[in-house]
Amino acid sequence: MTEIFANTPRGEEYREKLLAFMDEKVYPSESVYHEQMKASGDDNHHPQILEDLKAEAKSRGLWNLFHPHKEWGPGLTNLEYAHLAEIMGRSIEIAPEATNCNAPDTGNMEVLTLFGTDEHKEKWLKPLLAGEIASAFAMTEPAVASSDATNIETRMDKDGEDYVINGRKWWTSNALHKNCKVLIVMGKTDFDAPTHRQQSMMVVPIDTPGVTIERGLSVFGYMDREGHAVTNFENVRVPKSALLAGEGDGFMISQARLGPGRIHHCMRAIGMAERALDMMIDRAQQRVTFGQPIANRSNIQDWIAESRIEIEQARLLTLKAAHLMDTVGNKGARTEIAAIKVVAPNVALKVIDRAIQVHGGGGVSDDFPLAKMYAGQRTLRLADGPDEVHKMVIARQELRRRNPEWGKRK
Repeated sequence: MTEIFANTPRGEEYREKLLAFMDEKVYPSESVYHEQMKASGDDNHHPQILEDLKAEAKSRGLWNLFHPHKEWGPGLTNLEYAHLAEIMGRSIEIAPEATNCNAPDTGNMEVLTLFGTDEHKEKWLKPLLAGEIASAFAMTEPAVASSDATNIETRMDKDGEDYVINGRKWWTSNALHKNCKVLIVMGKTDFDAPTHRQQSMMVVPIDTPGVTIERGLSVFGYMDREGHAVTNFENVRVPKSALLAGEGDGFMISQARLGPGRIHHCMRAIGMAERALDMMIDRAQQRVTFGQPIANRSNIQDWIAESRIEIEQARLLTLKAAHLMDTVGNKGARTEIAAIKVVAPNVALKVIDRAIQVHGGGGVSDDFPLAKMYAGQRTLRLADGPDEVHKMVIARQELRRRNPEWGKRK
């Protein structure tokens, strides 16, 4: 089975190039990144080191690695890219953006590639692919449970040759990025249509009159550089050409967007878990209690062993999902995609938590990255759908496996 998930020669070539980039440029830049962020006094500052790394990544051919179309990137498969996403997850604040593989830009670029007009591609997709601008995705709303996307209430009303958007969003990630120029917004164009045909998506420049970025939301007290914004849309007028695909296609687009994105998130989570395990091992060998390194303690050795076992299990399941997406499509991999979205963040949280414990008081401070890593992974149990929704998807698939008629309306 493991041979099926083995990297291809092409994938291995990119993996070796990325590992060298991480060792030679990314890891040494982490302290510079934090120094530049601190010196700016601005939570949403865009540090110069990122632009330097982007230029270096481009020169090494490590650019748009996520993009499946050769016109825009190397055209890697989901399985080939999964190995790379894991490596990027080891330096989550820097590596994904340095290679133009950071969320939500990756998902937005895929949406614009699949569903954008020629005008969208020229005005927004090309500068996104070049790393010249950033974008945000506005779906989640504070007034409704957005884990069920059919709940969203933002209105997109026709008015002559335009649409007028009214609504309130939050967790609009990337909206506070200094280079953010455009939003992809999900709302309802027809409240009376069948449940999954009410929603549409539109391309909205962030400087459109009526768009207000009210504030950023913290994550366990951390203000992420790209921001998670509360965004208000008040009589925002856009032309009909802003529509992606067609009216009523918003839910379909959201499902197309989330499959690959979940692979990216989960492999990055595994990379983060690997780094946390390395930190746990190093700390356990360095720290001495009662006359011997804590690495000699049986409970610490249990944590190290359990972490290795759990990481390997999560990686194999995620690679299986990527393989199925490549061979039978997202729909055929639906159970596995849902499963990895539950498994990977929870495994990462376990490993990071053990690493925090081994680090003692330092583990919960900003002297080490573990506390922020934990906050990010805990948030991932909600982002792109909470654990409970993914478990519901799996359970329904299993019930129908045994009884194809289960749950069908009579």
